[in-house]
Amino acid sequence: MAYDGLFTRKIVESLQFLVDGRIHKINQPENDTMLVVIRQNRKNHQLLLSIHPSFTRMHLTNKKYDNPFDPPMFARVFRKHIEGGIVKAVRQIGNDRRVEIDVQSKDEIGDTIYRTIILEIMGKHSNLILVDDNRKIIEGFKHLTPNTNQYRTVMPGFQYEAPPTQNKINPFEISGVEALKYIDFNSGKIARQLLNHFEGFSPLITNEIANRRQFMTTQTLPEAFDEVLEEIQGEPTPVFHKNHESGKEDFYFMKLDQFYDDVVLYDSLHDLLDRYYDARGERERVKQRANDLVKFVQQQLHKSQNKLSKLIDELEGTKEKEQQQLFGELITANIYRIKQGDESLTALNYYNGEEVTIPLNPTKSPAVNAQNYYKKYNKLKTREHELQHQIQLTKENIDYFESIEQQLTHISVDEIDDIRDELADQGFMKQRKQSKKKKKQTMQIQAYTSTDGDTILVGKNNKQNDYLTNKQAKKHHLWFHTKDIPGSHVVILSDEPSEETIKEAAMLSAYFSKAGSSAQVPVDYTEIKHVHKPSGAKPGFVTYDNQKTLYATPDYDYIQQLKVK
Repeated sequence: MAYDGLFTRKIVESLQFLVDGRIHKINQPENDTMLVVIRQNRKNHQLLLSIHPSFTRMHLTNKKYDNPFDPPMFARVFRKHIEGGIVKAVRQIGNDRRVEIDVQSKDEIGDTIYRTIILEIMGKHSNLILVDDNRKIIEGFKHLTPNTNQYRTVMPGFQYEAPPTQNKINPFEISGVEALKYIDFNSGKIARQLLNHFEGFSPLITNEIANRRQFMTTQTLPEAFDEVLEEIQGEPTPVFHKNHESGKEDFYFMKLDQFYDDVVLYDSLHDLLDRYYDARGERERVKQRANDLVKFVQQQLHKSQNKLSKLIDELEGTKEKEQQQLFGELITANIYRIKQGDESLTALNYYNGEEVTIPLNPTKSPAVNAQNYYKKYNKLKTREHELQHQIQLTKENIDYFESIEQQLTHISVDEIDDIRDELADQGFMKQRKQSKKKKKQTMQIQAYTSTDGDTILVGKNNKQNDYLTNKQAKKHHLWFHTKDIPGSHVVILSDEPSEETIKEAAMLSAYFSKAGSSAQVPVDYTEIKHVHKPSGAKPGFVTYDNQKTLYATPDYDYIQQLKVK
């Protein structure tokens, strides 16, 4: 993602209003995340500092975090040295992804002290360090000893040393013409060369520079370079882009020519990052907690699909049962013509008027030969019936596991155990010991409020789907489900919903389905009284009639606005 040096620059610029604000509170809600609450302009602002290997960042957040009852030692050190202090400066080092926050505070005896928070955004090597006014390390989140790192030591009491750099050039200290001396046009790959030579550039911005002109020459490169740098120094335009075909997501602080579709604008960089990282963080937490569950469901789905293929092949082989019955009938009808020891019988098939040759066992009597063919017929008939039954069960299992697979893409951390318990109840997994002792909890179904003020409920798993459709909703309420696509049950709790509410409910149904990333998704809707759950059906499975169909295209940000927090 594009949290590069340029993005860091814009974040630092947007945080300048915090200077002279008082640090009101410090929390460490997660192992790799610090929250510094700064009081400024009669309002509290939550500054998030994260060194998560995949989500390293700094920005203001409105998200509410649960803080541990017993704060970690790292948070205690920060509280001791800077809680109650005044922010004196927020600055970026060069154009790199390094930020320093100077704080003026008081020690235990009331003397003024100066501390600096250093955030190093370096992917898996990111770190958060607190130093004193002599740049001596007070504490670092990740300790680096001389034995583990040959470049520098990050330990309390050691002098702070900046991480080794690649001696890149700050693009804001030169012009486009001066940038020419760092580019070899004969080597090609101009975007790569810009990335290798200039500090704070990401592939996103170097590709933008290289694509601003049809050809890169000694004349067009300086023009594109200066053009993009000038736009960078303007007012930020926070933008989020998702390509539905590739699934690729990008965000940046300005519109780029390469963002040609599916662009969403935000009011601030902080709102943009809150939206992006909150969604990714939730997916990451679910992935970690439910990784084994996802693999299990995919294995079961693959297993059922292979089983279905084999069953269909076996069913194809039972089609010869009719021939076995015909042979038995013809032998019986022509038994007077057969002599002991005959190896075949040629007889007229009275169903189509054609002659047919029937193999015989010469060691058996004509009557026994006929009985053998009848036995084969009955055996294949029984086999056909059982195979049809198994095929139906296997198809139901495939539909069931496809629905579970779809639910796992939208599930929250708190709902993972519900799916585990459901799979155990269906006999697919072993029952968890702790789940037997688990107290019965109230069903929490996600609610949305339509533009016209109506409540729309969405079942996130099969238990919620069954409860919503069969117990909570009334007979006249409208029920929604994607047409022939695994998805959630959606219900509008209104006697007379507007057309706008119906469209929004259809959008929710499309989003919470296997086709959630597609456009123009077909969605059926009908009244609850026309929705029926067959006896013995798996959780979440229903049949319905008297439906109407409309087409909806999911819009994540629009849906988030409807969500009841």
